[in-house]
Order: sequence, then structure tokens, then C-alpha cells
Amino acid sequence: MQTAGGEKLARYAMPTGRSRGRRYSEPPHPYRNDFERDRDRIIHSRAFRRLENKTQVFTRRYSDHFRTRLTHTLEVAQISRTVARSLGLNRDLVEALALVHDVGHPPFGHAGEETLNRLMDGHGDRFEHNLHALRIVDQFEKKYAGFPGLNLTFEVREGIVKHSRDYDPKLYPELEEYLLDQRPPLEAQLIDFADEIAYNCADLDDGYESRLLPLSTIRARVPLFDALYRPIAKRHPDVPEKLLFNETLRRLVDALVTDLIVTTRRRLRKARVRSVEGVRRLPSRLVGLGPSLTEENRKLKQFLHACLYAHPKVGSERKGIARRLEQLFNHYLRHPHALPASYFAKMEQEPNARVVCDYIAGMTDNFFDEQYHRILGG
Repeated sequence: MQTAGGEKLARYAMPTGRSRGRRYSEPPHPYRNDFERDRDRIIHSRAFRRLENKTQVFTRRYSDHFRTRLTHTLEVAQISRTVARSLGLNRDLVEALALVHDVGHPPFGHAGEETLNRLMDGHGDRFEHNLHALRIVDQFEKKYAGFPGLNLTFEVREGIVKHSRDYDPKLYPELEEYLLDQRPPLEAQLIDFADEIAYNCADLDDGYESRLLPLSTIRARVPLFDALYRPIAKRHPDVPEKLLFNETLRRLVDALVTDLIVTTRRRLRKARVRSVEGVRRLPSRLVGLGPSLTEENRKLKQFLHACLYAHPKVGSERKGIARRLEQLFNHYLRHPHALPASYFAKMEQEPNARVVCDYIAGMTDNFFDEQYHRILGG
């Protein structure tokens, strides 16, 4: 089986030619398949460009060298393509899903998402970046005369919703069309693990660069890192610490990616999956790490939560972000005419809190700061 690009696809991969298509019919392109067109539409969207100025962990005040949502997204795409090629998956679909997976994130990383979700909970609603990403590609992007949004294929929209979690159909009836009682294709399942490998290793790198995570602490608390570090340090006794760290980090990424490929391939053989429909019918997902690397990855995540995300310097900034975001959110609720006219008009069809949430979620870090200082003067 082949895609339009000519590479060999495994039988369990998602064939481009069997896509369920788009909401609004369009003629085929002469030299790009549908998933390639989706990828290009995502790259040319405003939401994708805004990722350049959205926080991953560290805001720009720390350094210009730390990851943003955009550079993180590119790292996820790189890992995803590598795994997809090794497993015979549809690389065009994988790349589109990797590039779109974070477009729904608000400014200031997880601090922004947690705050918006808490504020929306107070109005009987919620904020989830995956569901917000779906609203972006289906409604908010304005680029085409013939339809709203980007008119992406079903498989990309399904992957936006389901790549990182399964939704209960009873709790999310509005998502019924996305086959919530079935597993997503392997291409979508892959994104969740590529995302986790990318951000765990990147956050370790940025934490070390920021000097919030000393090498001695990393080695003491992350056993896999230390096991990889020791032979490198022995082989290069006169190399600066930073280069030893870099060499170890590369091997850490490689170890996780390799295990992801090997474990997933073994599960596929055991499950005897022969089609994407077979993947969908399984009771659980197939893509994942083996028991040993799952445990090592768990220790890495625990370390990052305890020593980086909860670090006093990071934590104090998160508290300030939450306070300012709540203040601006409440200001727009009290003074809806302060919103742009297009958002104010939406209040006739949607709850005020949802409109305010959508507006703030679309902001970059810089634009949020500009609006906050202009309106509240802080």
C-alpha cells in the first residue's frame, strides 16, 4: 500500500485515499494529497504562527533560547516523522497532526490553561486546549471564501480531539461524530507519546540551561539519565559539563524513541492488526513504551514536576500569570464593549464567558501583556 508520496505503508496505517473527507467538498489538488494540503493549511494559519510567542515552560524574560510552543511543535513533528517512518505509518497525516496538536493552547503555557479552565468552571463550562484547537480549525480561522475554518479532513480533526485522551460519549455528546467509542488511528496515537518525549526531554534541557536544575540533582533523581551519563563522562573526562549533558540528553531521546518503536511494533504483531479498522476496534491503544521505559519516564516526569514546575521561581511567576489572566478575564466580562467588535457580536449567540475565554486563549504572551497594561495599567 502506498501514499501519493510513494512511500510504502503498513497494512495498519491510515491510507490517504480512504479518508472520510472534508465537511465541505473540494476538488482534488493535482500534486498534493489531502493530508499534505491539511499540513500546509495548518502551517499557513494564524493560530500556528502565534505559537512563536506562546510559553512552553519559561517565558521570554528568561532567555530567547528556551522553547516556545512553536519550537516544541517542530520537535514533536521531527520525532513523529521518525517513528512513523519506522512503523510504516502515514507520514503526511502524522506531520499534519504534530503541527496542529498545540494550536489550541492559550498564552503562558499550562498556567494559562489551568487558569482559564478554573474560570470557565465557575461559569459551568470548561477549557480544554484540544477542544479549543478544534474550534480554531473549524470556525475561527478565516481564510477561504467557500467555507469557515480550514476545512481539514476528518482524520486530522479526529486526531486533534483524540490524540491524547479518550472521551466518554455520554459526557461529550457534541463530539459524537468523532467515533468516541473507537480508538483513533495509530498516527494520532503516536502524537501523544512524541509530544511527551519531546517536552520531557526539552524541559530537562531548558531546566538545566536556566540553572534551576543542577546536573548533580538530575543525575541523582533521574536514574536513566545517570545510567546514560556515566559511560559518556568516563569516555570524555576533559569535556565541559555542558557538552556531557548534551550528549546524554541526545541518548535519552534516542532511548525513549527507540523503545516506543520497538514496543509498538511488538504490540502490533501480538494484536495481529491488519487494518486501520482493526486498530479502531481494539479495546485499548497500541502505541506506547514498554514497562521498563514507562517506569523510567514516570520518574523523569515526577522529577520535573517536583523540581522544575514547582520550583519557587517558576511557581511565583505562574501565580502572577494566573492573577493577571483572571483580572483581564473579569474585566472583559464586566465591560464586554472592550472586546473587539467581532467578539462582542458573538455574545448574541454564545455565553459571554465563552466568548471572553476564546478571545484570551487566542492571545500570544506579548499581546496579553499589551492588553493587560493598556486596560489595567499593571
